[in-house]
Amino acid sequence: MTKTQLNVRIDNELDSRLAALAKRTGRTKSFYTVEAIKEFLEEHEDYFVAKDSLAEFQNSGEAAIDMEEIDWDNTSQ
Repeated sequence: MTKTQLNVRIDNELDSRLAALAKRTGRTKSFYTVEAIKEFLEEHEDYFVAKDSLAEFQNSGEAAIDMEEIDWDNTSQ
């Protein structure tokens, strides 16, 4: 897998926290930075998928289903 270098500036407090975590766990600061970016992207991508799906539903004119009407025991069928 090809990798790209990304340079960011962070304040001293954040760098100290990141360095302490890396030292305590034996991982690199880069490892935790990449993990944090992955988590951030997953959360925000999920948010926008949900937001776009909601807008699509609202614009469709379809009626919503009441939660009480859902048969939760047979949702996979």
